[in-house]
Amino acid sequence: MQILRFEPLLKQTIWGGDKIIPFKKNNSDMQCVGESWEISGVKGSETVVCDGTMKGRKLNDLVAEMKDKLVGKENYERFGNEFPLLIKFIHARKDLSIQVHPTDEVARRHGYPRGKTEMWYMLDSEPGARIYCGLKRRITREEYCEMVAGDTICDALAEYDVSEDDVFFLPSGRIHAIRSGCFLAEIQQTSDVTYRIYDYKRKDRDGNYRQLHTQKAAESIDYTVEDDYRTHYVPRKNMGVTLVECPHFRTSVYDLDEPMTLDYSDLDSFVILIALKGNGQVTDEDGNTLTFCAGETLLLPATMTQVSVEGTVKFLETYV
Repeated sequence: MQILRFEPLLKQTIWGGDKIIPFKKNNSDMQCVGESWEISGVKGSETVVCDGTMKGRKLNDLVAEMKDKLVGKENYERFGNEFPLLIKFIHARKDLSIQVHPTDEVARRHGYPRGKTEMWYMLDSEPGARIYCGLKRRITREEYCEMVAGDTICDALAEYDVSEDDVFFLPSGRIHAIRSGCFLAEIQQTSDVTYRIYDYKRKDRDGNYRQLHTQKAAESIDYTVEDDYRTHYVPRKNMGVTLVECPHFRTSVYDLDEPMTLDYSDLDSFVILIALKGNGQVTDEDGNTLTFCAGETLLLPATMTQVSVEGTVKFLETYV
């Protein structure tokens, strides 16, 4: 079993920016790239191994073949042949629509296998970049529908200035929107279900408004109000700092400038490493070494009990 690296799926969007390709040192001349899908088992958008003995293989085909050896025993029993996490880099040149993702229960009522819980780790965003995250005041479902119809829903949303290393956890049901200038890494359940709430009355090139999902969103929204939706943590050098721990994933951040061994001998899961800054090397227990630079994402199979990381590198570690 080897460490796996995948060919990213670059997604052009109407709101896409220009940071992803240089960040990943990609030679593509694509414009308006809003997303790079780093690791994906979404049907129709599966990532493919880019090097090594597994080169050319689709992620879900590898899960079907290797089963618990790749993803872990409990994960394979829970998710079968579909890889459970979707990893992205996102850069927005324009505001994304205000949206919400359903819970697993609501999603299944509408014919989807699961909903979507996700998190954002902010990268080097542009000055003045902001996000919407959660409700800042209590509203009812009826008030929500009235505010969408009256173009005032933004008045009910909590808004945050963002800067590098900020973290936001977005459980299913939490209204949110990435706004212009944001550059981030996103970790989420393998799901592509999104209910669009509001799109600022923008029209496409044909003069049409994009479809909204007002009623399905109303059914999905968690109307609870929290004082602060930002994830607070204390950065530390040369040790893992837990950022998010939920039923769908656990994520930590490492900021290393000295060698470190990551021990996974007691973990029944794959592990994903997402490089955010710097460069280094990752060596598995058999002595195989891969470079690990900002913009790269690695998948460690569940049978891998430890890896060593050297260099000056900041990265996210996530698993189920």
